[in-house]
Amino acid sequence: MLVAFTIMAFSLAMIYRVNGGTARNAGELEHYQHAALLAESVLNLRDTVPASGWSGQGDSAGYRWEVRSAPFPTQVTGPNVPPLHEVSVAVFWSESTTVKRYDLLTLRPQARPLPGGRQP
Repeated sequence: MLVAFTIMAFSLAMIYRVNGGTARNAGELEHYQHAALLAESVLNLRDTVPASGWSGQGDSAGYRWEVRSAPFPTQVTGPNVPPLHEVSVAVFWSESTTVKRYDLLTLRPQARPLPGGRQP
């Protein structure tokens, strides 16, 4: 979660630097802030990722989001080291005639099987 907040902070800092202070840019910044909050909210739906992965999509207040995951290979192995998944949340919205996009990437551990071998 700390990684996600760090990524979001860097993204917002970059957006502030690029967009300056005009009224038009302030509206654009507001869209990016809403998109960042939505992406963070979607990411917070799960602390872990099932072995089969995580994918989904939805709409919220004029924004469309998609979440996808893929296994993330590491050199670290062991009985107490869960496999990792790279989780990507993309948020889309329309501004005038263009579609804007905000991406949030982070790593989540794979969920451990429940007793009896069932997947959560």
